[in-house]
Amino acid sequence: MASPTSTNPAHAHFESFLQAQLCQDVLSSFQELCGALGLEPGGGLPQYHKIKDQLNYWSAKSLWTKLDKRAGQPVYQQGRACTSTKCLVVGAGPCGLRVAVELALLGARVVLVEKRTKFSRHNVLHLWPFTIHDLRALGAKKFYGRFCTGTLDHISIRQLQLLLLKVVLLLGVEIHWGVTFTGLQPPPRKGSGWRAQLQPNPPAQLANYEFDVLISAAGGKFVPEGFKVREMRGKLAIGITANFVNGRTVEETQVPEISGVARIYNQSFFQSLLKATGIDLENIVYYKDDTHYFVMTAKKQCLLRLGVLRQDWPDTNRLLSSANVVPEALQRFARAAADFATHGKLGKLEFAQDAHRQPDVSAFDFTSMMRAESSARVQEKHGARLLLGLVGDCLVEPFWPLGTGVARGFLAAFDAAWMVKRWAEGTEPLEVLAERESLYQLLSQTSPENMHRNVAQYGLDPATRYPNLNLRAVTPNQVRDLYDVLTKEPVQRNNKTDAGMPTTGSAGGSAGTQEDLLRWCQEQTAGYPGVHVSDLSSSWTDGLALCALVHRLQPGLLEPSELQGLGALEATAWALKVAEHELGITPVVSAQAVVAGSDPLGLIAYLSHFHSAFKSMAHSPGPVSQASPGTSSAVLFLGKLQRTLQRSRAKENAEDAGGKKLRLEMDAETPSTEVPPDPEPGVPLTPPSQHQEAGAGDLCALCGEHLYVLERLCVDGHFFHRSCFRCHTCEATLWPGGYEQHPGDGHFYCLQHLPQPDHKEEGSDGGPESPVKTVKELPTPSENSMPPGLSTPTASQEGSGPVPDPSQPTRRRIHLSSLERQRLSSLNLTPDPEMEPPPKPPRSCSALARHALESSFVGWGLPVQSPQALAAMEKEEEESSSSSEEEEDVPLDSDVEQALQTFAKTSGTMNDYPTWRRTLLRRAKEEEMKRFRKAQTIQRRLNEIEGALRELEAEGMKLELALRRQSSSPEQQKKLWVGQLLQLVDKKNSLVAEEAELMITVQELNLEEKQWQLDQELRGYMNREETLKTAADRQAEDQVLRKLVDLVNQRDALIRLQEERRLSELALGIGAQG
Repeated sequence: MASPTSTNPAHAHFESFLQAQLCQDVLSSFQELCGALGLEPGGGLPQYHKIKDQLNYWSAKSLWTKLDKRAGQPVYQQGRACTSTKCLVVGAGPCGLRVAVELALLGARVVLVEKRTKFSRHNVLHLWPFTIHDLRALGAKKFYGRFCTGTLDHISIRQLQLLLLKVVLLLGVEIHWGVTFTGLQPPPRKGSGWRAQLQPNPPAQLANYEFDVLISAAGGKFVPEGFKVREMRGKLAIGITANFVNGRTVEETQVPEISGVARIYNQSFFQSLLKATGIDLENIVYYKDDTHYFVMTAKKQCLLRLGVLRQDWPDTNRLLSSANVVPEALQRFARAAADFATHGKLGKLEFAQDAHRQPDVSAFDFTSMMRAESSARVQEKHGARLLLGLVGDCLVEPFWPLGTGVARGFLAAFDAAWMVKRWAEGTEPLEVLAERESLYQLLSQTSPENMHRNVAQYGLDPATRYPNLNLRAVTPNQVRDLYDVLTKEPVQRNNKTDAGMPTTGSAGGSAGTQEDLLRWCQEQTAGYPGVHVSDLSSSWTDGLALCALVHRLQPGLLEPSELQGLGALEATAWALKVAEHELGITPVVSAQAVVAGSDPLGLIAYLSHFHSAFKSMAHSPGPVSQASPGTSSAVLFLGKLQRTLQRSRAKENAEDAGGKKLRLEMDAETPSTEVPPDPEPGVPLTPPSQHQEAGAGDLCALCGEHLYVLERLCVDGHFFHRSCFRCHTCEATLWPGGYEQHPGDGHFYCLQHLPQPDHKEEGSDGGPESPVKTVKELPTPSENSMPPGLSTPTASQEGSGPVPDPSQPTRRRIHLSSLERQRLSSLNLTPDPEMEPPPKPPRSCSALARHALESSFVGWGLPVQSPQALAAMEKEEEESSSSSEEEEDVPLDSDVEQALQTFAKTSGTMNDYPTWRRTLLRRAKEEEMKRFRKAQTIQRRLNEIEGALRELEAEGMKLELALRRQSSSPEQQKKLWVGQLLQLVDKKNSLVAEEAELMITVQELNLEEKQWQLDQELRGYMNREETLKTAADRQAEDQVLRKLVDLVNQRDALIRLQEERRLSELALGIGAQG
């Protein structure tokens, strides 16, 4: 940058102001600038125009151009939209400063108070694309030259505050430092206004400042009086942040960032971390800014084991108190995790210092997050109205792994400023509040994907940001409680709830009462020979009624004639298994208990699950004409997935024990994910042994304690407490498709901590970069489309009934449901042009190499871009960057660099668009962050579901104890309790179904991550010269190729299964309409 003109000292002060990197330096240089120009700071928007008129040299003009473009938007009405409005903003965090900018552009008088006197937070914030564009438009590059250079999409809190502080100072905002807002001072009489209670000893001008708008951005620990806050509590979550000194050496710039990696889809990384360091994490993020910033979620047991926490306390505040945290151990923990994540390439990690001159590392709790129930209120006294609004953490505390804090904070700042504009226009208070609450409902749902794509059009008007906007989603009548008139006597409201009274109404999907359930069962089993259902206990002991119910709901599983010869226990066990494997109805009662009639509550709860899932079916007797997958197809799919995993893992172990037979030889002809066919259907299922069944539904198979109905979790025919069914190593909750039972010790493990066999797979170096040996296999389309029968229950049982001699072919009649017959009759043998078939195994390494390189970005979640799409990207990049703002490229390793070049050459855009490299990398990082956010959203929701299930179990236990002990209670009271129990069962089933849907998404993320890892490994081999490859290299390369093809087949199987689910649900909907 050229030196400013020496004849004007104001130029030098302005350049010092632009380059200042400390809060005090910014304030002092701006004070000197105003003194040199003869101006008083805090003069509002007229002050900005005076500064601009006097500083008209070339360096300043580039900044004025940007600010004038923003201020010239019609919504601001040339700075006259809010000229008569006086605002007080509390807090100089990023959101408080951002809303102050908007209020100043509207022409309001803005006074800002901040209790701190400096900016010292090094922690780094992830920026959405619109926030990057927004800050660029405010001149961020002029104030901070390294802002979002290359593919960077983050900034430290301190730097963000500094650049926004410079903007608000230029726009004439009056700022007072070291002043704490403690409350409101209502007007003492008519004609006076609202004031603030401030400490300590504010200047008279500030103490007497009367305002009609208060915007609180003071953080989550301070919410103005009158606002109600709701706590969102999840499972215990301990976060650790660490900031290390960034020396900006060449070696440090070469280290790639980690936009986010989560254990939920990349277990190999965390398994290697655990083995190498003993550190057990859920996720980790690394950003390179003023510091090397790491943030991670650690497991409590790991922190206790490594001495970071002295003692285990149930109270979270006491657990993470300074007295219970060992600083030296915490520093070792953070340093080891950071060193492993960056492969030791950052050298000696030295902690940056925090505001107290201590190493900048801390542990914090984000188990519970606070959220205001409303975003705005109006108070009135003596005719003086005050509009109060919340922004930032005091509105919604962000869930840090989602990276949504600053983006949603800016959106809330825009919405609050829009509310002030509407207020200044004279809109009725209730109308203003209703519009603000309508926008607040959208805030928690926003993401880069569901907002307007053209970020350049974003402005103060909500319609420029939110598609499908409805500002009347909340009506004025619904926000009357947000308008307080303090001159009136407070209205006495009855806040008592009926929580202590039993609920008599039935849940939407539950059976309601025993009579309703019994009536439904009678209708479904009517017409079957030998079946007479007269109650919910003794009528089911022979097993025929349960078999009839299963056959009614899924015809073709077994003809009634084939039940002849089966005993009661045998038939009941068969029905339970088939209902679980083919209908997704998980047992909560054992076959022994059903036959003995010893657990009537368990049987009622089990039958109510059938009713909830299939309540929409016709009531005509006999087999139904429409197959009805009424239960959650996700539960059904995950059950099949878990059994497939067990078979495939058992097969692998058998192969390994057999000796030298390599998977490469076994799959030499055609790689396939197809599992071995199950034994022939039609063979009666042998029930479990008497020792296994006796009391199986009453006692937990792990702890041996009593199991209440709502506590029962059935896995492989055994019942557990959900709290007991955890990983033996890390004590994490085990979810379908994510666990395995070790054949040696019999314990259950999550896949990350499952003890591995002593041998190593061929071609694996066993290092931290090697993916784990076990790869999840999905049920193939051929398995899922097999005619339903007894094959699935039989496959997972040892010692089941007689197996036909494989040397003698067996023939049986195939029973097709009406839906299957409909599909068969409409079978289209012509490939669907819109449906891409799974890729076929390439015949040569060169073809595979080309395919892998061309699709390398698909592994990152980035779809192959057309030249038109790339052109649009380039145009957006060019528009967002000024010609005077040079972008620095991030160095990459040779594999990624070569993949980028190959992709650009293939698409024919390398020569046409000079910034193709930065564009592709930025889009890839956005997709990577999107996947990380998705994984963390799932993790958070799974934890919330687990907490909700615990609460339901506690309620169910109380009801069950009342039913079992109060034998003398009136019959009407017992029926009421049973009805409440059925409602709880229905709620539990709904939560379990939602949990299964989330786990399906986890499987998708897992497969995407594994494909990306294999793509990276494949590129390493492909980039070597053929003449330099050894025989071992070629063999390892061939194995990676086949793994990649196998993985693609698995993803295709998942897609096909989901398509079958969609078709089944569609057919069900059509049948219901008919």
